[in-house]
Parts: sequence; structure tokens; C-alpha cells
Amino acid sequence: MRFRLTAFCLAAAFIVACNAPAPKDLPRAQASPELEAGFSEMIDSVVASFSDMTNWQRIVNLHSIMVVKDGKVVEEKYFGEWTAEKPHPMFSVSKTFTAAAVGIAIDEGLLSLTDKVAEYFPDKKVEGNPCNATVEDLLMMAGGHDTDPSADVLVIDPQSRSSYIKEGAEIADIFFNHPFVHKPGELFVYNSLGTYILSAIITKLSGESLLDYLTPRLFEPLGIEKPVWEADKYGINAGGWGLELKTEDMAKMGLLLLQNGKLGRKQLIPAKWVEAMSSKHIECAPAGVRIEEAEEVCGIPAEINDWRQGYCYQMWRCVPEGSFRADGAGGQFILVLPSKSAVVIMTSWTGNLQRELDLVWEYIYPNL
Repeated sequence: MRFRLTAFCLAAAFIVACNAPAPKDLPRAQASPELEAGFSEMIDSVVASFSDMTNWQRIVNLHSIMVVKDGKVVEEKYFGEWTAEKPHPMFSVSKTFTAAAVGIAIDEGLLSLTDKVAEYFPDKKVEGNPCNATVEDLLMMAGGHDTDPSADVLVIDPQSRSSYIKEGAEIADIFFNHPFVHKPGELFVYNSLGTYILSAIITKLSGESLLDYLTPRLFEPLGIEKPVWEADKYGINAGGWGLELKTEDMAKMGLLLLQNGKLGRKQLIPAKWVEAMSSKHIECAPAGVRIEEAEEVCGIPAEINDWRQGYCYQMWRCVPEGSFRADGAGGQFILVLPSKSAVVIMTSWTGNLQRELDLVWEYIYPNL
């Protein structure tokens, strides 16, 4: 579950932030005095969180943070082994890139939101367990499953802070064999395998892996060089996980979403699709938590829980009004803040992700 990683998963010690210069792909600017002060207070809080190593719920094991305001990087910091040049596992932030690919493919006439996903996999039909989900249902995590089958496929390695596909896993088989209990589109059940299915559909329609499909359409225009994305034995990128990016690469994607999919004069992602990707489509709760149990499990009211603000298309809404995010296990975030003309990026390996976000809402957001 996103809110609760064990203390074993956290780093044994907090190392002083590195000051190696970052690549200059994005322009840099001086932060306002207010933001400088708020950023410094947040970093102090991160360091202070390590004062009691037995309290994993308190520790915010940040690996990097970058603040972009009005298109310019105004604050950034890297911790320990993590540097500006080192790609970081994205976990479920990968899903946002898959959703972008779906929107581009729709714009190119390859598929539609109403397509039934089972029609792309006629050899995977299971007698007595029909999949009636559409592309849109999978985008909003409402394909009809009652539980998430991802654990049958995905291994998270706390020591390497990475994830990988179990050897020999037949991901599509596991997805289509898992019981479909609910009417598609009605119940949010977080499901990374549904995102893999979207990746597989892109591959079937384009003849390319998701990574190859996005390279000329998104990665190269953004200046994201040679990204790595885990693929299964069939060459299908995982879709819901497995992408690795640098912190500044994440910022470039955040800026693109902030700019409604437009880079300069070129529309990389259709503006209407960015609006759809970032709009609430269904009530939600943290991964692995049923909506009716969310308040009890999380221990905080829904109105201040960033996992209760609504699920979009492979993204989440945030507590500050109008904001949304790409979100990955362990605390990988692309926070898009339109009212502030800002993007905040964080990489991490943290147990209490709400605390990580709360530090942004307390120290950075008011000072942007």
C-alpha cells in the first residue's frame, strides 16, 4: 500500500545533500526570498525527520526535489547517492506517460476511449469471466476487478528500491483470468496490470513498443535522452511501472502538462487530452485500500487526504484546488500546480507519502 512501506525499506542514514551542478536543459532563475525561506524550512524538516530512526512514519527519505516556477528551475537539491545525472525508478509515475501515449494514439486515429480491450486479445478470453472494460475504464482504474492482481506479476525490491516483472510472468493471462466482479467504470480498484494492457494495445496498433512509440513523439522533443523502460519477454513495456528518469526529465513532463501539452509552438499531447488526463473521473482511495475503509486505514479525514481527491486518467487530484499529480510508490511525484504556474518534483523512498506531500503544501506551495 502506498501509505505504508516498512521501516526496512527506508535508508539507514540520511546523507548531506549533494551540491553537484545540474544539467542546464531547463533555464534557472533565482527563487523569491519567501520561496527560499520555505524551501530551506522544508529541507530542515526532512533532515529532522531522521532524528528518530525507529519512527518510520515520521521519516521523509527524500532523494531529490526540484521546484519549477514560470518555466524556470528556482530550487533543487539532491541527497546521498542521487544526483542530477542519475535516473530514478518512477514506479507508477510511469502510468502518466502511458496515459499520454493513449491520448496521442487516439489523436492519430489508432483507437478510441470506447474500444473494448478484450477485442484486442481474442486469444485471452476466459469462459465465464468476460472482460467488458473499455480503454477508458482501464485509464480510470475501474476495469471491473474487485482486487488488484498486480502482486502476481510485480516484485518490489526494497534494497535496490526498484521493481521488476516476475520471471516467466504471463501478464495478460493474469489480467484476463482475474475475476471480473463489478460493472466496468463503477468501482475504483488500483490495478497496474490494466496499464500494462494499455501498453500492449499501443504495441499491437503501432507495431512498436510503448517506449519506441513515445520516443519521437514525446521523449526526444522534451530532450529526455535514452529513457529505460522495463519490458516483458514479449517486448511489451510494463506501462504501469518500470520507467526510469532523471529529476529534470520529470520536470519537463510536468511543465508540458502545465502548458496543456504544448512545447513552444508544437502540441506534443492534445490539449483536450491533458484536460481529460488531469480531471477527476472517479472516487478513489490509496492503492490497496477500499474506499469505504480509507478514512479508518489512513487515519485522516478525506478532505486532507491527497488520495481521496479523485482519480483522473492514470493521475490523481491533489488537496490544493486545481492541482494534480503523477504518483509513484515510495514517493515519486510530479506535482502540477496551475494556479501557481509551478511544478514540484520529488523522488524518494518514504513510507508515509502523505507526510511527504504535506511538507510541500506547508512550506513550498504558499510561497510560490
